[in-house]
Amino acid sequence: MANLSNHEAWQMSDVNQSQAGTVADAQKDNWLDRHAPEKVKPYGRLARWDRPIGFWLLFWPCAWGVGLAALAQPQVGFGWWAVILMFFGAVLMRGAGCTFNDIVDRDIDMQVARTRSRPIPSGQVTARDALYFLIAQALLASAILFQFNRFTVWAGIASLALVAIYPFMKRITWWPQFFLGLAFSYGALVGWSSQTGSLGWAPLLLYGGTILWVIGYDTIYALQDVEDDALVGVKSTARLFGDNVRPAVAVLYSCAFVLWNMASILAGGGLIFAALSLVAAGLLAWQLWTLDADDAENALFRFKNNHYVGIVLTLALLADWAW
Repeated sequence: MANLSNHEAWQMSDVNQSQAGTVADAQKDNWLDRHAPEKVKPYGRLARWDRPIGFWLLFWPCAWGVGLAALAQPQVGFGWWAVILMFFGAVLMRGAGCTFNDIVDRDIDMQVARTRSRPIPSGQVTARDALYFLIAQALLASAILFQFNRFTVWAGIASLALVAIYPFMKRITWWPQFFLGLAFSYGALVGWSSQTGSLGWAPLLLYGGTILWVIGYDTIYALQDVEDDALVGVKSTARLFGDNVRPAVAVLYSCAFVLWNMASILAGGGLIFAALSLVAAGLLAWQLWTLDADDAENALFRFKNNHYVGIVLTLALLADWAW
């Protein structure tokens, strides 16, 4: 498959995966396909349980917001219980968001090789049953949200508008990744407000930096679909940047790094976070240095590397708070 275009490679994978009922871009032999009951598998695929990277990337900004609040309120400490709740909330909301996205995009997904094997276009789940599943996930997520203070509850409810508009943005703007960033970075605000009951400049800078990070990594992710997106007419920053993807994402990542450190300083962070955050900067630099925009597997692997960026920055905040 190394000599094939991304479109041709995904088409070959799509044929094999659809025969097995799995999804073309899911990891082979993932836990869902191995262990889940057959009736559960299509819904797990809708919620992307076979691809956990998404809920991790939704969760890490939540942990960062809690960690930043710990720097600002060292006497209060790190909100471990809030982080646990937010982890399960991230799993549910990512699943609900993906389900909604698949309902809205079912016609487009049918035309894109990488997404044709998803549950709705492949006929494993009807759009109506997907809607019921969406509602169930949203209700469970709301039960978690209502464990927090009133300000955080309203902030969480407000984020639903961002979740709702995102699937439509690829049809009308070259910057759908910006709207994904608004939604996927929102946990930075919720994490902070869950500990403080308010907002401030520090979490807003954290949010801004995280938006830029999301735009950057999702641009890398979108490189997998450039050919199909051009055929279908779907817009993305990967198509917008074209041959300048690497320098464009470098600017986004660099600005994100600066804003993260400014947020830490405003919250009372010191040299420990600044030093450890350089590890995250090194990971981001490695992604771009080794990126091959014409290789779908290369792009996907570097996209997934952002999970470790999330881990590193969380540990950096914890370390700065602890010392």
